[in-house]
Amino acid sequence: MKAGKAKAQGEEGLRQSMSWLHTWAGLIFGWVLFAMFLTGTLAFFRPEITSWMQPEIQARPTPAVQAVDLAQRYLNEHAPDAKRWFITPPSNREPLIQMLYQVAKPKPGERGFVRVKLDPVSGQAVTGRETRGGDFFYRFHFELETAFPWGRWLASIAGMFMLVAIISGIITHKKIFTDFFTFRPKKGGQRAWMDGHNVLSVLGLPFHLMITFSGLVLFMIMLMPAGIQAVYENPRQYTDEVFKSFKITPPLNQPAPLVQIAPLVAQAQDHWQGRVGRVTVNNPGDAGATVTLVRDAADGVSYGRLAPYMRFDGVTGAFQEGEDDLSATVQTAGVITGLHLGLFAEPLLRWFYFLVSLAGTGMVGTGLVLWIAKRRQKARPGDVREAFSLRLVDGLNAGTIAGVVFGVAAFFLANRLLPAEMPGRQVWEVRAFFSAWGLSLVYAFLFQRRKWQDLLAIAAASLALVPVVNAFTTSRHLGVSLPAGDWVMAGFDLTCLASAALFGWMARKAARARKAPAKASAKARAERPAAKTVSPQVAQAPAAQAASSHVVYEPRGDTP
Repeated sequence: MKAGKAKAQGEEGLRQSMSWLHTWAGLIFGWVLFAMFLTGTLAFFRPEITSWMQPEIQARPTPAVQAVDLAQRYLNEHAPDAKRWFITPPSNREPLIQMLYQVAKPKPGERGFVRVKLDPVSGQAVTGRETRGGDFFYRFHFELETAFPWGRWLASIAGMFMLVAIISGIITHKKIFTDFFTFRPKKGGQRAWMDGHNVLSVLGLPFHLMITFSGLVLFMIMLMPAGIQAVYENPRQYTDEVFKSFKITPPLNQPAPLVQIAPLVAQAQDHWQGRVGRVTVNNPGDAGATVTLVRDAADGVSYGRLAPYMRFDGVTGAFQEGEDDLSATVQTAGVITGLHLGLFAEPLLRWFYFLVSLAGTGMVGTGLVLWIAKRRQKARPGDVREAFSLRLVDGLNAGTIAGVVFGVAAFFLANRLLPAEMPGRQVWEVRAFFSAWGLSLVYAFLFQRRKWQDLLAIAAASLALVPVVNAFTTSRHLGVSLPAGDWVMAGFDLTCLASAALFGWMARKAARARKAPAKASAKARAERPAAKTVSPQVAQAPAAQAASSHVVYEPRGDTP
């Protein structure tokens, strides 16, 4: 029995240690993680967001062979002396032909890359309003809009803390799966937030583990470079050996016409029985030119950089090398990376990614609020340091959870309200995002009592305004997009309305939570005169018994 008791005490001690680790690992980077999770969730629909933010561009995809032929004609005319061409054929999600080329003599301090989009029917360059579109959320998710490499390091450190928080949370909650089926929102306070946190955590637990671990694997080269440095003298050697499709072949400095790429694309697609996802041409117009074709990432889980490829001589069109059967190591790395990016996901699975990732965002948010709920119950009256830490964390919670959502809506509204021809408008869209977030943080600290109620209401109103403003500024509003089956535009507007409804409900709950303490205090004051009619001897015993049995907790603030 002693051994069993000692074992139980040891397990309980481990859980207590893990609970402390879980709490602080989640709190320290919690606000950064919330922003990373939300922007990463939106990035699953990166092409669709970009399409919504450039409503003047409408196109339908064409076969890859035809698209590559149009792209080669354009590049032969406009970039014959470029070092490299990158051509991405159109797809259902990105109907335009995407091109990128590197000029031979860039300006000082520039890499010299030029990006162009072509209409897949006419072959003419398409220019829409300047915007970063869905790429902003994609880049912010892992760079935090910070200079290279510091943003990636910060995001990676936050990811490490997230992984620690998830694993320690699993160890801490011995009834985690039982608690998943126990949700008591009417309880209020700490119990309701704990139930919500458990449900959101367990709902997508395998996904949360996968997405966090795979995110760290994406930056493995940056985080753990010692092995590469020990084997390779030049990091470029490692890149050429692992990412063979990106290998840069040297020029021979002898002019020679480039082979027609379209027949090579047809040959590769027949060989793979799948689509070509990217075409890379090294040294076009040179005798040392090569044409590399990579299989489309949507044809499999593995990411494009670690996907099957074929390389051809750029002058004769002769096959040089390729790889269909990837090694187990490469396949594993490619699948882990591909699972994180979700490029292979068809619409139904993509929405599943979106919803489970949204649950992960809620998991982080409820964890931050739960920290406040727990500390307020344990707070001692008159403890100045404790009161300051509670106000600080609660202000950061409200300013970030509601503020980032408000920032996303401001980003979309700026896209519609800024003049379409305004130079540098994509910069102002990003500034609108950070300005809304920053103002939310300021408001949260200036108006401590009303912050949750007001900021959640502002987030809801701004999201609801997005489809309204879209209706007044473009011809592709819900009245047109729904009957026409334009599901990119209609789906975007409907998602904004659904999100507005969710945050409106949260704002209402926050308003009720704010009024509850005042009602309780008023009720207590109303009952005091009646208490005088009771004799002291009769009242003393129950009062003493109540004081010894429990502590009455009066909620503070307006946390929903």
